[in-house]
Amino acid sequence: MTTRLFRRTFASLAIAGMLGAGTAANAADDAITLGGIFMMSGSASSYGKFAQQGSSLALEEINADGGVLGKELRIKFEDSEGKPATAIQAARKLAFQEGAVGLMGLDSSGVAQGLVPVVPELGIPLIITHAATPDVTGKDCNANSFRVSVNVNQNMKGAALVAADTDAKKWTTIGPDYAFGHQSWEFFGDYLEEMDSDVELSSDPAFPRFGEEDFTPFINSVIDAKPDGVLISLWGGDLVNFVRQANNRDFFDQGFEVLMTVGAATEVLTALGERMPEDVWLGTRYWFDSHDNERNKEFVKKYRDTYDSPPSYNAEGAYVATYAYKQAIEEAGSTDGEAIAEALRGMSLDTPTGKLQLREGDNQGLIGPTWGKTAGMDDELKIRELADVRNFEGDEVTPDVDAECKM
Repeated sequence: MTTRLFRRTFASLAIAGMLGAGTAANAADDAITLGGIFMMSGSASSYGKFAQQGSSLALEEINADGGVLGKELRIKFEDSEGKPATAIQAARKLAFQEGAVGLMGLDSSGVAQGLVPVVPELGIPLIITHAATPDVTGKDCNANSFRVSVNVNQNMKGAALVAADTDAKKWTTIGPDYAFGHQSWEFFGDYLEEMDSDVELSSDPAFPRFGEEDFTPFINSVIDAKPDGVLISLWGGDLVNFVRQANNRDFFDQGFEVLMTVGAATEVLTALGERMPEDVWLGTRYWFDSHDNERNKEFVKKYRDTYDSPPSYNAEGAYVATYAYKQAIEEAGSTDGEAIAEALRGMSLDTPTGKLQLREGDNQGLIGPTWGKTAGMDDELKIRELADVRNFEGDEVTPDVDAECKM
């Protein structure tokens, strides 16, 4: 990021901490506080930065319009460090010391699996904006944990629908060696086999550790296996490193159908530029250019005007969660955590992707992924454009409430 962009971003985030001064909102000591728990350091820190940016825009809009219940709304952020124990400690600090009336965040499925069982003891709700394991709105659900973003199950149903329309029959995967990678492959395979009984799923998939630096052995093993299609669920910096190394091995010239489950993350596309190959399928939880509604147009314009880049899905997720809390607090007429959670259950709200409902049975947002095929470069944004874009509806890709979900 250039110095100019850094200063602009820093200034915007600093302003977000003071929003409400000079407006109808009350003084900071009478503010309503939310807590954000994201990866704020390390190789995945961009996800925390984007969440801050998205929520900052929401705070600016909300507080300029008088706040919530006549009070300033603010968010205090904590770094999960990608560790469940750290996230639990942060959640307790925000709930019991900082007075947060609701939490949002989580960038890792492993962190979500660790924190969600603790949420009921906090007495306040948690809205997940990124972590995708279906377990936390599935078998491990609870009444105070919600999600406004696409989970693995929903994304892989979309991926399987895309894959079923190709001629590929023999599939393998390269994914991170923890819940996200393994569950992505499991759900993709299950859905694809339901759609096409002739598909063949590899019995020897590749699961490099999260944070792997050398993907060459995994790239070579896939090339040697000669599959028809490859599902790649690496993400963030790992995906960027993989694509660069795969280009050096002519991986994308082997004739595979390639599906990258979160390859259309704007930070990945920006980092790779022209090195992201053409004619590969990329998935994302939110694509800024594929939702033709006024809410999305306004959000994208304001985000680009403020940060000189299109919004990532993590920015959009935090933006939506902030507005969800505004609506829930106002509907409850209270900042009591249990009252806010009750208002969130079954809530329907307007978002950049359209109308979003939080399903009462498991608190999962009924939302679908976006998939598209890489095309030419966007000369202004310096990222690959997406062609053949498919926005899947939540009802199309969301399974019934898990029988093990007991709220």
